[in-house]
Amino acid sequence: MYDLVDVVPDAEIDPGTNVLIAGPPMTGKRRIAFDVLKSGTNRGDGSIIVTTKDSAEKVLEEFTDTIDADNANIGVVDCVTKQRGMGTIDDDPRIKYTSSPIDMTGIGIKLSEFLQEFYEDRNVTENRVLMHSVSTLLMYSDLQTVFRFLHVFTGRIQSADALGVYVIDSTAHDTQTMNTLKQLFDGIIEIEESDGDEPEITTAGLSI
Repeated sequence: MYDLVDVVPDAEIDPGTNVLIAGPPMTGKRRIAFDVLKSGTNRGDGSIIVTTKDSAEKVLEEFTDTIDADNANIGVVDCVTKQRGMGTIDDDPRIKYTSSPIDMTGIGIKLSEFLQEFYEDRNVTENRVLMHSVSTLLMYSDLQTVFRFLHVFTGRIQSADALGVYVIDSTAHDTQTMNTLKQLFDGIIEIEESDGDEPEITTAGLSI
C-alpha cells in the first residue's frame, strides 16, 4: 500500500493507483507531489520523476535536499535538456534523456527501463512515479495525443503496481480538457487558493 503523507494522512492507496494533482500556479502542487515521492523514498520505495519543465539536475537538487540521496533509488526522465540544445548527452544511472516533451514514445520507453531496473535488478517492488507536468505536454501536443499517451502511461503504472502522481495547471486548460483528462485517473487532488496561508485541498476517489 502507498500513502499520500500530509495531503490525505489517513488514505491507503492501492498499488497501481494514478492520482492527478490539479490547481492554479503557485499553490504548491509541485511541493505536494515531491512530498508524496519523498515519503516513499525514505522508506525504500523507488522514485521516478518525468520532468517536462526543468532539467534533471535542477529536479535532483530540489528533490534530494531533505533525503538520504546516496542510498535512494531515484530516476529522472529528462525531457528538457536535449531540446535546449545542450549537446550530446548520454544516460547515466540516475538520468535518462528524451529528445523533447513531444517524444512520448521515448518517455514511455525510459520509464519502463527505470521500472524494470528497479524491480528486477534492485528488487524494489514499490515505486512512485511523478509526471511534472501534464500541462507542458499539452503545450506541445493536442489533447487527443496527450490523452492516448497518458492512457498508456497510467496503464503501465497499473501493471507495475506503482503509484502514479501527475501535476496539471488547472487554469491553463478549459473545462472540457480537464474533464476529459480526469477520466484517466483513480483519484483527484484539487488545490484552490484560499484567504489563509495554506491552499484549500479537496480530494475525490481516494479511500480513507
